[in-house]
Amino acid sequence: MGLDPVCKMEVNPASAGAQSEYGGQTFYFCSVECKAKFDRDPERYLDETDRAQARAHRANPAA
Repeated sequence: MGLDPVCKMEVNPASAGAQSEYGGQTFYFCSVECKAKFDRDPERYLDETDRAQARAHRANPAA
C-alpha cells in the first residue's frame, strides 16, 4: 500500500485513482482531484525524504 501525499489516504497502486511522476518517483492518488492538487504544487505535499530524493533527481536525472 502507498499513501496519497495530498489526503494521506492509503492507496493500493494497482487500483489507484490516478498517478503522477515527480522527481524520479511515482506517486499514487485516491482520486483525480488529489492528483490535480499535487500536480499544481508537488513540493507542498512531499515529506522531507521525498523532497531530498526529488532534489537529487533534478541534480542528476540519469541516476
